[in-house]
Amino acid sequence: MTGNEMSPEARGGMERHSYDVVVIGAGGAGLRAAIAAHEAGARTAVVCKSLLGKAHTVMAEGGAAAALGNRWPEDTWQVHFRDTMRGGKMLNNWRMAQLHAQEAPERVLELEDWGALFDRTEDGLISQRDFGGHRYARLAHVGDRTGLELIRTLQQRTVQLGIDVFMECTVTEVLKQEGQVAGAFGYWRETGRFITFEAPSVILATGGIGKSYKVTSNSWEYTGDGHALALRAGASLINMEFVQFHPTGMVWPPSVKGLLVTESVRGDGGILRNSQGARFMFDYIPDFFRAETADTEEEADAWYEDKKNNRRPPELLPRDEVARAINSEIKAGRGSPHGGIYLDIASRRDADYIRKRLPSMYHQFKELADVDITAEPMEIGPTCHYVMGGVEVDPDSQQSAVTGLYAAGEVSGGMHGSNRLGGNSLSDLLVFGKRAGEAAAAHATSLDQRGQRPVVDEADVKAAQADALAPFEVSAGPGGGGENPYTIQHDLQQSMNDLVGIIRTATELEASLAELERLKQRADRMVVEGHRQYNPGWHLALDLRNMLLVSECIAKAALARQESRGGHTRDDFPGPDPEWGAKNLVLSLDEAGTGVDIAEKPLPTMPDDLQQLFEDK
Repeated sequence: MTGNEMSPEARGGMERHSYDVVVIGAGGAGLRAAIAAHEAGARTAVVCKSLLGKAHTVMAEGGAAAALGNRWPEDTWQVHFRDTMRGGKMLNNWRMAQLHAQEAPERVLELEDWGALFDRTEDGLISQRDFGGHRYARLAHVGDRTGLELIRTLQQRTVQLGIDVFMECTVTEVLKQEGQVAGAFGYWRETGRFITFEAPSVILATGGIGKSYKVTSNSWEYTGDGHALALRAGASLINMEFVQFHPTGMVWPPSVKGLLVTESVRGDGGILRNSQGARFMFDYIPDFFRAETADTEEEADAWYEDKKNNRRPPELLPRDEVARAINSEIKAGRGSPHGGIYLDIASRRDADYIRKRLPSMYHQFKELADVDITAEPMEIGPTCHYVMGGVEVDPDSQQSAVTGLYAAGEVSGGMHGSNRLGGNSLSDLLVFGKRAGEAAAAHATSLDQRGQRPVVDEADVKAAQADALAPFEVSAGPGGGGENPYTIQHDLQQSMNDLVGIIRTATELEASLAELERLKQRADRMVVEGHRQYNPGWHLALDLRNMLLVSECIAKAALARQESRGGHTRDDFPGPDPEWGAKNLVLSLDEAGTGVDIAEKPLPTMPDDLQQLFEDK
């Protein structure tokens, strides 16, 4: 796995490795960062909880948004930038949105050079499909398996370059010396054996927080590890109140509830109907989008035939708008038998078209729900999908407030504001993964040139080891009071689902924070039985520390933001507030290290030339 391993006997019984850059996470952001760091000359390693190629990026099905202009020459980075800012309700970090829109086309073309097999237009160019919130068709895609192709391509290049990969290895702490990153501490999931990485640059690319919720499209790895690692290391988080509930997840059978149904279904013509057969999205078009959204079914249908001259269908509104509309229909009693609504593409496209454009969706419903989507509608409902909030980073370098600690992808905050447009995640991974990798490599090189590389403190290693072993120290016997981590996880997910979901109120959020305090106290009494080898209960006990901390950030920020904006909807403050639209909420670990502090911070001022893009339209 790596050529620089020292024997445990030679280094005090613990496995150790030395690198310039350690990337935590092997999804799109992590692999792109590792490639960039390696190509900049840094000795680089990737550490991932799962197997290489199994990262949650594979579930991003629709495409990567980039203003290539292959379908519509009118599309430019300026239009993409404006769409992104408007989708985020202007709470985005303008510089990140600008860099993303400008550099996404080059990153997509780079993937093609590395072997990605994108679908093609009639002229042989990379095909681009429509997605919600995008003015033009701009998602480069591979059927509805784009994330899988992205991971395949980046994984192949990572292996080709000889970058070391530590699979099924979990990082539990970022190690520092005098305020700077010195390395990371973790353990092998199979054996429970501890491992220390000595490195002056650590890149967090750990993805999201979805496993804090009962109904989610996220995979098991998404327990907020990177968010919590950053907090404990001294970095801050922003925008944590903004959790995106994807409008379309499976609702039946129960075993697959929450599993993603790609937005590509709607991008390729699918429409939403309630139990009465009504196409209800026309009743939920917000004034903000009224001028560019079809008001009638005839206009919407015409849009697919002549996109240039007609307004787009309301099913392609940004995800927050569609999710709220679906939620309203269900609450009004117009839902499907299993608590969702219907997504119908069978009546809009022929069977061959559906099987060709949406092969994964066809097989997913056929095999898991016994539904033929070429002949009948799908039952779908909102599912926790993405967190817009994450580590507060410098937009150009992706460095956090902690010197040597970087973040890219879903674990970083700022790029998407209060709501992410579909397709922006895959291009986000590529653009900022590359930037983080280059900056991390440059930082390590600079330290070496000055002879100032930080050193891992053995006391910190021992403390991290003791923290990891703490669940084994709680007694499970009579009077011991030990708590089962699975019970705590179940109660956490239920609480977040019920009290910090799509629609929020102060009363429910206050109740959620009180429940989180109780769960934290219960977590102190978590007990793990058996040994460190092959022990999923132990793994969950360590993950729960992160999940509880991140959940507190979400609930506390949601209570503080007294407005509705993007993915955050308050029933007691139903509209947006201009005052709140000018500031972020920043969260940091409190002095005791057991909770979070919250502060307001004004948004960075957008330059006049970019501001003009919104005044012209």
